[in-house]
Amino acid sequence: MRPLTQDHSVRLIKGKVTDENAVPIARTSVKVKGTRLSTKTDNNGEFSIPAAPDAILVLSQVGYQYREFPTKENTWLDIAMHPLQNDLEEVMVTALNIPKEERKIGYAISAISGYSLTKARESNIISALEGQVAGLNISGVNGGPASSARILLRGAASMTAGSPLFVVNGVPIDNTQRGSANEYGGPDYGDGISNINPDDVETITVLKGSAASALYGARAANGVILITIKSARKNSGTAIEYNTNLSFDQAVNHTDFQYIYGQGTQNQRPETVAAAVASGLYSWGEKLDGQPVIQFDGNKYSYSAVKNNIQQFYRTAPAFTNTISLSHGGQNGTIHLSASNLNQQSIIRNSSLDRKTVNLYTTHELSKQLSITFNGNYIREYNKNRSYLSDGPLNPNYGIAALATNINQATLSPGYNINTGAETPWNNDEYKTNPYFILNKQADYSSRNRFISSASAKYKFSDWIYLQARLGYDKSSDYILSVIPTGAAFSVNGEGGINSLKKSDISELNSDLLLAANRNITRDLNLDVSVGTNFRKRKVESNGLMGSRFIIPYLYTPSNLVTVINNNTFAKIVTESAYYTADLNYKNYLNLSATGRYDVYSTLPRNNRGIFVPGVSASFVFSDLIKLKGLNYGKLRASFAKTSGEPIQPYTTQTYYYTTSDVNGVPLGNFSRDLPNYNLRPFTLNEFETGINLKLFQNRLFFDFTYFHRVTNNEIINAKQSVTSGFTSAYVNLGKTRNSGIEVLLQGIVSDRKDFKWRTGLNISHINNRLLSIDGSSKYALAGTYRPLNAYTAMVVGKPVTQIMAYDYLRDASGNMIIGSDGIPVRGELKAMGNTLPNVYGGFSNNFYYKNFSLSMLIDFKYGNKILSATENYSYVFGLNKATLEGRETGIIASGVHADGSINTTSVPAYNYYPQLATNISALSVLNGSFIKVRQVTLGYTFPANTLKRTPFSAISIDLVARNLFTLAKYTKNIDPESEFSPTLSYAGIEGASLPATRTFGINVNFKFQQNKKP
Repeated sequence: MRPLTQDHSVRLIKGKVTDENAVPIARTSVKVKGTRLSTKTDNNGEFSIPAAPDAILVLSQVGYQYREFPTKENTWLDIAMHPLQNDLEEVMVTALNIPKEERKIGYAISAISGYSLTKARESNIISALEGQVAGLNISGVNGGPASSARILLRGAASMTAGSPLFVVNGVPIDNTQRGSANEYGGPDYGDGISNINPDDVETITVLKGSAASALYGARAANGVILITIKSARKNSGTAIEYNTNLSFDQAVNHTDFQYIYGQGTQNQRPETVAAAVASGLYSWGEKLDGQPVIQFDGNKYSYSAVKNNIQQFYRTAPAFTNTISLSHGGQNGTIHLSASNLNQQSIIRNSSLDRKTVNLYTTHELSKQLSITFNGNYIREYNKNRSYLSDGPLNPNYGIAALATNINQATLSPGYNINTGAETPWNNDEYKTNPYFILNKQADYSSRNRFISSASAKYKFSDWIYLQARLGYDKSSDYILSVIPTGAAFSVNGEGGINSLKKSDISELNSDLLLAANRNITRDLNLDVSVGTNFRKRKVESNGLMGSRFIIPYLYTPSNLVTVINNNTFAKIVTESAYYTADLNYKNYLNLSATGRYDVYSTLPRNNRGIFVPGVSASFVFSDLIKLKGLNYGKLRASFAKTSGEPIQPYTTQTYYYTTSDVNGVPLGNFSRDLPNYNLRPFTLNEFETGINLKLFQNRLFFDFTYFHRVTNNEIINAKQSVTSGFTSAYVNLGKTRNSGIEVLLQGIVSDRKDFKWRTGLNISHINNRLLSIDGSSKYALAGTYRPLNAYTAMVVGKPVTQIMAYDYLRDASGNMIIGSDGIPVRGELKAMGNTLPNVYGGFSNNFYYKNFSLSMLIDFKYGNKILSATENYSYVFGLNKATLEGRETGIIASGVHADGSINTTSVPAYNYYPQLATNISALSVLNGSFIKVRQVTLGYTFPANTLKRTPFSAISIDLVARNLFTLAKYTKNIDPESEFSPTLSYAGIEGASLPATRTFGINVNFKFQQNKKP
């Protein structure tokens, strides 16, 4: 063969690769397009490679956009890389934190730059991803700052589907939900992912399918979200960055109530204080006429419509975030240190979140072979007076939303008797607490200390084989004190109590050992193999109590209670695993990957603890072989994988005895009424996936299409048992769910002029979900409900997970409504009314760049889901719904027939008809939850570099931001279609007495200080 240097058409091209701030980027892949010539940049970001004068260099780096750069006649090139922005790029972080070229990946994967999440930010970072990733469905709880989110990838894969596994720098972390509301109320205490500081995030990578996530085992059955923390680069010198963000939340009134009739009962306005108290929730009075009317405080007020109670009761709430970071990159090591403080007020007065985080990421090369890394993230979080949700007790949202149409919320203030401290009564139900009593007397405190750490050591035996040991530890300590204040009307003698006093510790230890080799077998064939082991230990311990009646008023300590009930729990889970992954690549366009993992679960019987789950994927870059006009890149991919899972709760295979309370000092024993099953085995999830990736018209159009089909077998469910067995339920392997769908991502560069650029993107997902079996015989199993207690969510065989089950009208064979002798429509059967999860969802983004200005907009949408609305039910009962206007003066004669077939002629007063109708026919509370929203808008300006020459800054950018700006389309008349009080799948789609939706406006300013620069 002739030496390459003898070809005079080939020259040695040299150059330097930097980021957007001119900082060198080491280990950037540099290839000559159409050849096998490649190299990587050194620690100074420099490279050299032989290439022809008309050659095109292809550059790729984790966290940066793929770039093609023509050499032309140049022998020296300065190339700037741009951060990753919502696109599939050349190099992606995959399972086990292994970087892999996108062309070698045989499954769907998405990545988003952390920078895009820091402008119009959310206190729970995961909520900022809504509408940005195909297949990812996020629903937040309306519970105030840092509330939980329900996160589903590709729909509900099983009846117990939960959030994906979160992995920070290669180490799994805990995302436990710390407490949520149900039909009987309670606050939302947040989840684990809400603790992550957006300013510390470099990139977020979403592994959607089983083939992508199988190496993480059972915890990855619902997918994986990889978070890469910011780090310094070698030889980058010293840099300082300061980011400040100030935003304001405003409550949005989504109600459209009637304001023709006012407070009262039986078409009469109140004439005494007692009547005013009894009718505080009811708008069944006379027509509003502006005349003085007595109120529950003994004063008279105008009998006129009050339409701004929501705007007046909830405040404009500021959130202030400050983050400073210091990074340094030397020849043998790097360090990145950041500190951040978030102070966010809730729209509920006297409620707030204070979070402080410190993050350290450091690397060091001890020798040419041995390198070590350490990442530590400390979080200190304090929450004051999280709002109660759903039910009336201690929930200020319930009363404000249900006030009679002429009552001004300010008349409820201060909510208590200033002499006795007793709650001021304002309605006929003591369990519907005065909102101002809560504002002034609530005592609900929660705090968290959390330390997420990981350390790794990597030893290179040569340039193609290395051994890596990694240890991760996530420890969080939580404290919750939730008090029923002295004076609360619903407490015994108004003496209050403690709802919950709990101290809990959750620890997650993960250690793994990985041996990896990458070697060319022949000139055209490359083998990349990794084998490893993993050990996981999770421990949960909590000590809590509840009690009633404080002996000394306002002294909220356990020793001051008349009665106390203790509740202590402990659980430990251990999983031992071994795994492998192998990639066989032919000429860089055909890649075959195989994975395997063997898990041993401590939560299962000894005879059924182990399971092996394999996976295989393939990718074929056909554009390297087939040249088509306009096609720059084309890849076909396909994969099949199997993942497994264990019981959600440990200790389900044997009967365990425990103590509860005591009698005269003698402890009482008890045992679970769940029949244990010594033959339980892991459930399995099989998934097939295929897709295509295209880049067209000089990379100006990108298309990604994915089809997936997954079946979950042998789901571990708690099936009902006859009480004659001594148990009420039993754990069995009988559940089965099927999930299939498509995901489409379309991105384009509409304009790419020097001064004006326009990028647009659309992602859309369609999910087809079916529950095939519950326990082999049951047709449905009830899951959750709302406070009116006349409808439910349920798992229904043959329907998507989960369904709303409600009572419809009873009809005869001809379809006529059956009317009772009282003139009220008769309740029909309990039946499925629709899925609580959307089957179509996605987002549409546009980004404009004009010189130093930028404008971005994100619109997202969800379709096909239903809502079970308590607000809708209450609006009928309390006379607020516009539908209750009919028959106010004349009464209602329901259109239908009696059971004997005779026509109904009974007239019923509206104040009796509509409340009984809403109670009988809960289908009235089932609403269409579809919507289209303008989710996010940002307007930014970056100062030109030449204007900063005489300053210590290398870059300054300012962004005006807005989130949840307005709703383009919705089908719910009186609520925000996203309003929910619980993140759990059982309560998906259930709405009731949560905080109102908020609209956010703010400003984000970022300063970068250039190293060694003086003003």
